[in-house]
Amino acid sequence: MRVLTRSTLHRLTSTPKQSPIIPTNKTQFLSTSFSQQSHYRKQISLANLLQRYGFPSSQLHNFLAKNKFLLNSNSWEIEKSLGILLKLKIPQKSLVSLICDCPGVLEFEFLRKWEMGFLELEFLSGSPLIIRNLLELARMFQLDPYGFSRNVKVLRGLGFSDGTVSRVLEGFPRVIMMNEKEIHRRIVFFMDIGIERNEIDWIFRSFPSVLGFGVEERLKPLFFEFGDLGFSEDLVRKEIVREPRILGMELGELSRCLELLRTLKCRQPIKENILIGGAFRAGFEVKLRVDCLCKHGLIRREAFKVLWKEPRLIVYEIENIEKKIDFLVHGMKLNVGSLVDVPEYLGVNFEKQIVPRYNVIEYLRAKGGLGFEVGLRDLIKPSRLRFYNLYVKPYPECERMFGRFSGDVEVKNRHPIGLWKLFKPPRHSESKEDVENMKCFVEFLA
Repeated sequence: MRVLTRSTLHRLTSTPKQSPIIPTNKTQFLSTSFSQQSHYRKQISLANLLQRYGFPSSQLHNFLAKNKFLLNSNSWEIEKSLGILLKLKIPQKSLVSLICDCPGVLEFEFLRKWEMGFLELEFLSGSPLIIRNLLELARMFQLDPYGFSRNVKVLRGLGFSDGTVSRVLEGFPRVIMMNEKEIHRRIVFFMDIGIERNEIDWIFRSFPSVLGFGVEERLKPLFFEFGDLGFSEDLVRKEIVREPRILGMELGELSRCLELLRTLKCRQPIKENILIGGAFRAGFEVKLRVDCLCKHGLIRREAFKVLWKEPRLIVYEIENIEKKIDFLVHGMKLNVGSLVDVPEYLGVNFEKQIVPRYNVIEYLRAKGGLGFEVGLRDLIKPSRLRFYNLYVKPYPECERMFGRFSGDVEVKNRHPIGLWKLFKPPRHSESKEDVENMKCFVEFLA
């Protein structure tokens, strides 16, 4: 009894050992869940803020996933930054593009510093494109507004007008990273080839990218190449002042364009129309059309091939060419490479031939009236009368959409009424002697 009582008392009075607290899986799950909820709420709050300022909801998920640093930023500062961008009169579409291309511009301190710098230059208030370009460039290269103000004063000090300075900052904003000596070297080059000071101002205003071309590496070799091709300095100078974009040609590009002109096989009136302004200007027009075709997906070899097969494109406006290509790709749903096989598509009239024929073919295809596939060649190659006989005449309902040769459309005469009288030979006047001779001759026959 005594031993049992002692052991019982010892067990009751002794302090139990405390085991270490080990976090359970439930505790870890709660902590992680709370963190995820907080991150999710921050993401939703930031998404709503961007959407309120015009950011499209379809791009929000990818944008926030690529720029996770925004989730760690202060929402109040981001909203203030968006307010500054709107205060700088940047359009909504341009604002969204700026944020997508350079999200670092949302840093509040950066924007506040540049806002104060912009206030010093009053002529920039009406040019949102300048502000957008400069903010993107300043954020990319860590530029400060004081250096920007200094470079603008340098441009003005060199004699450029405010309009030219604004145009240069719009077209070539990297000019703020150039020193005065580099800009002055380009001015001296143009003065050495005989271009007047006011004409230099016009060149920089029309083609600001020329400030980025090196004098020794680009401008002088290009000018020497023009001379080697047989063009006088006076002609080259006049053409550069007329169209400063000539300075954007690559070395050897003009010679390739002139070679195309020499090998053209077309009717003489078309060739005379192409060369009406001289070979130099015609070569530059070829370069513009080649650039247009390459911009829409063709390689340079294919673009030269299209121009060689369809020389009329050289005298057509670039806007009309682009409209036809846009209709080919988005309206007809065809590849731009089909122009290599059917370059005549770019040479025919858009409203009178392309659109009516396409409408007829689409109507017959939807109705099931075509037993075969009509490609671009079958659409363009046939003459108007042959196309009418094949696809329009059997279906009277297509005549109105086709227009020509239909009964409702009056076909104008090629020549005015009574024109045949002008080609009738004049009647020979008869004298009394001629009448007597004719009577004697008739009596002799009788």
